[in-house]
Amino acid sequence: MEPDRARTARRAISLIDLTDLTDDSSAVAVESLCADARLHGVAAVCVWPDFVATAARALNGSGVLVATVVNFPTGEERPFAAAVLAERAIADGADEIDVVLPWRAWMAGDTERAARMLDAVRSAAPPPLTVKVIIESGELASPDLIRDAARCAIVHGTDFVKTSTGKTPVSATREAVSAILDVVSTVDRPVGVKASGGIRTFDQAAEYLALVDERMGAGWATPATFRFGASGLLAALVAETINPA
Repeated sequence: MEPDRARTARRAISLIDLTDLTDDSSAVAVESLCADARLHGVAAVCVWPDFVATAARALNGSGVLVATVVNFPTGEERPFAAAVLAERAIADGADEIDVVLPWRAWMAGDTERAARMLDAVRSAAPPPLTVKVIIESGELASPDLIRDAARCAIVHGTDFVKTSTGKTPVSATREAVSAILDVVSTVDRPVGVKASGGIRTFDQAAEYLALVDERMGAGWATPATFRFGASGLLAALVAETINPA
């Protein structure tokens, strides 16, 4: 029988959005990323809009989805610009669009600006395309604000609430994911959670899976409902499947 750590690692691998959003990303790097994604069977790759067409070609027929980002990482772009970028990425083969909640404006009380952004991107990426809203949970001051941001994202049609861009000092935390789950668990339609930023080890991934299983039930976390956004996690998980501790 496969050891528990290896089983958990394989499960976590299937939930990864394998990500390259580095400033010096390139077509060659994205092709390598996609080769790893195909080999190990992750949920998706997440790349800059420039490289969506490259990823879509590399992953054709693999079952691995292509995600990209708009208004990233600041959330400060105009809604029209974010929507145009989403439309172009979809034309290039994107299956999923990650959009940043304009969290500074939202925290300052400008909820209309946040609504315009989320509505514009949702309109540009209608179902069955997937929209994930990044609430930048590490910059929100309390679990209550995280819950409020998650509700805002859900009201405006998101399919996933995502913790963070990975570009701020605090990224994903168990407390943030738990606060998002507080909201997701009360919604009368399927909404997923993406824990993103700073997740690099098997033990970290296992802790998040245990949390989700405890809160939502053992069968809830699938690629349709839970993701890890990570660039360095895959290698640690693959090592566990080969030589579990």
